[in-house]
Amino acid sequence: MNAAPERQQLVLAGGGHSHVLVLRRWLMRPRSKPPRTRLSLVSRHGTALYSGLLPAVVAGLEPPEAAAIDLRRLCTLAGVVFVQAEITGVDLAARELQLEGRPPLRFDRLSLDLGAVTATPGEAMAVKPLEPFLAWAERRNTGESLVIRGGGAAAVELALAFRARGVACRLLLRGDALHLGSAAANRAGERLLALAAIPIQRRAAPETPADLACTGSRAPAWLASAGLPVEPESGRVLTHSSLQVVGHPALFAAGDCGLIAADPRPPSGVWAVRAAPVLADNLRRSFLEPPRPLRSWRPQVRALQLLGDGGWHPDGPRALALFGGVAVGPSGWIWHWKQRIDGAFMARFAALQPMAAAAMACRGCAAKLGAAPLTAALARLDPEGKPPRAEDAAEVATCADGGLLLQSVDGFPALVDDPWLNGRLTTLHACSDLWASGAAVESVQALVTVPEAAAAVQEELLLQTLAGVRSVLDPLGAALIGGHTLEGRDGAGLALALTVNGRVAPAAHWRKGPLRPGEALLLSRPLGSGVLFAAAMAGAAAPAWMEAALVAMQRSQAPLVPLLAAHGCTACTDVTGFGLLGHLGEMLDASEAGVAVELDAAAIPAYPGALELLEQGFASSLAPANAAPLALLEGPVQLLGAGGPAGLTGLLIDPQTCGPLLAALPAQRAPAALAALHRAGFAEARLIGRVLSGREAAAASPVPG
Repeated sequence: MNAAPERQQLVLAGGGHSHVLVLRRWLMRPRSKPPRTRLSLVSRHGTALYSGLLPAVVAGLEPPEAAAIDLRRLCTLAGVVFVQAEITGVDLAARELQLEGRPPLRFDRLSLDLGAVTATPGEAMAVKPLEPFLAWAERRNTGESLVIRGGGAAAVELALAFRARGVACRLLLRGDALHLGSAAANRAGERLLALAAIPIQRRAAPETPADLACTGSRAPAWLASAGLPVEPESGRVLTHSSLQVVGHPALFAAGDCGLIAADPRPPSGVWAVRAAPVLADNLRRSFLEPPRPLRSWRPQVRALQLLGDGGWHPDGPRALALFGGVAVGPSGWIWHWKQRIDGAFMARFAALQPMAAAAMACRGCAAKLGAAPLTAALARLDPEGKPPRAEDAAEVATCADGGLLLQSVDGFPALVDDPWLNGRLTTLHACSDLWASGAAVESVQALVTVPEAAAAVQEELLLQTLAGVRSVLDPLGAALIGGHTLEGRDGAGLALALTVNGRVAPAAHWRKGPLRPGEALLLSRPLGSGVLFAAAMAGAAAPAWMEAALVAMQRSQAPLVPLLAAHGCTACTDVTGFGLLGHLGEMLDASEAGVAVELDAAAIPAYPGALELLEQGFASSLAPANAAPLALLEGPVQLLGAGGPAGLTGLLIDPQTCGPLLAALPAQRAPAALAALHRAGFAEARLIGRVLSGREAAAASPVPG
């Protein structure tokens, strides 16, 4: 039975501890989700860092990934749309969450769990937000020294963590003592610092230079600017005990950016975790018809703090336990207790099991038909005719100025759930047919299919999709000139197809061939998007791998056209659904008999993680249909160094979305062309092979593929 059409929209702003636990609750208990509601989570990063493990990461006791919760994976499993974007504000009257560089997201309910920023960083590195701090911390080397401003738990624990890394630290206090909650806690913290030989400078002047600021936290400033009720000193949004924002019943707030007005508590991960069940339940209740009364939550008065020493001591890591006015430790057993608590929290997410990848068909360009049924159908359509030569774009007219008008069409079921990002990726993918022909894109028509839903939800999907299309076209000076919309019935989801029109001078028009002996082959970006997205459905793709691939895939390849033209490009194609070998085979089909290609296996670039996943047996659902061109390795394609990575063969037939351009250039000009691409920011472009004559191919001694 198909799910009921979505009628309303809930946006979770931020990937804080409360929200990740709400997502987990919805995954484990699907009936606890708000009914008939489109759910989205917005975060600037694809992962959420668990603050409890951050000092252990800084100390080198844990790898960075040990503290990272994969938001993309969690959202996918929970049936929530993940939107990676920077939040810049909220329009309360329009009920729109404002995002940097893209249209706002409209909502019926909005939940805020945004974390915090360091209150007064000055010129120093701020400890919050955590992601840039962690990247900064990983660059600190043994033998360096750091001055840390602050006397709270974060400052103490990070000073000890850096000490364990061999980085000398000094604390700057604005007063006479640490501020860990009580005199006993302060004394215990000072003993811990003294044992680690970390000096304290008391009553440090505000202008004293510091490298790192751990000076308390504030909620993002845009919350107050939007007109929300906030606590003046911290900027945290004031809520009722239901976590509903005071005066704004459609808004909720939790975690470090929220504060219960009648029962205030300092920001702490403990309270963020405890608030999650109430937040999840109240979000659901707010959507019920008729609405049910919201639950009230009274947070505990005190929270336990466990401060680790980073493991600098020869006897092993130790920790302090602080609760109210009591301090216990430091001791090894408290450290192990802390490790158990932190490990148990992260295990809640690591143990989540997704649907088996084998049961899920891939989307994006991997959803296209294989070459065999396409070729067979075209042959039956015109049994007496000669099959047309494959080209990336068709010539539809000659313009008055002699230029050629080219047209291509492409599209697929949504590769990602975020409609804006899907619109952008689909457009970049479709435009690459014209870029591979040497043309400039001038106009596009769109066919958008949206799922059955309330009109307001469909409006939002359509707006975000078309805005994603425009994000590619506007910088090119190209126009979205029209199109058509459909409602997907019987559970069909979002899909986008585009007709792309462009123009090129006849002398600058590249075709797929012929390839000529003496030419070099250049690949503009890595391969492996197909296997990465297939593995992501199985929860096997590391967040950093997906991040790297999506960053590259979102980059327009339009700047490549003039660069390749200036260095004598003679033939070109884009590598898409049929994989590198399939599209190289089309280039060979457009060439004279006897022409061969020699590929350098070591030079073929792969996205991080792609070869590793292929070696583990992951593959796109289209990969088996792409296997036929592997026969080329026994004929006109020689693969040098094929004894390399075991996943290389799979990489050659992996279907690509927003794949690279594969260009043929005169060999003597190829190094300069590659250098030009690198200077233009296409750092992963590679020369991957050369074109041989039949005689050269026969004389060569390739390693069997």
